[in-house]
Amino acid sequence: MSLTDYLRQNQKAILKDWFHAVVDSYPAETAAFLKKEKDPFANPVGYSILEGLQGVFAQVVEGAEQEKITPFLDRIIRVRAVQDFTPAQAVSFVFSFKEVVRTRLEGDGRLQELAGDLRTLEAAVDQVALMAFNIYMECREKLYELRVEEVKNRTARLLERANAIWESQRKGEGSREES
Repeated sequence: MSLTDYLRQNQKAILKDWFHAVVDSYPAETAAFLKKEKDPFANPVGYSILEGLQGVFAQVVEGAEQEKITPFLDRIIRVRAVQDFTPAQAVSFVFSFKEVVRTRLEGDGRLQELAGDLRTLEAAVDQVALMAFNIYMECREKLYELRVEEVKNRTARLLERANAIWESQRKGEGSREES
């Protein structure tokens, strides 16, 4: 049996373990909610994470190209980019996939048998982590651009108000001088 076959056969359990590893990176109360609430409308973050993990899993197992993995990573990273995660924390979920798979293989006594395939999978996961970091940085750049734009807009509004006040005071002084 190849590692790909093993992963396909154990997909549900691996995804469950991986999902739990990812949500455990959140504070305990949040993690409990993300694990418990299954409704995508009541728990959009948990749903996005699970859907993204399922897509990343499927694409990595199939050896897909970056373009096919990126949309699934993007779903997870966008959420984590706006939260209080460091860059390392935001992308660490990718590496936890390796640990989940390794732990499963050890538990099933298959680690030695599939060690060569596992090294190949782990190298692919490392590449996915680099993609995740790039996505994270793009998201953070966009956030900073939006913040800068908001500061510019606030400053412009303040200047408009200041000019309006100054104009009204100037006109008020001009009308007093005429009297």
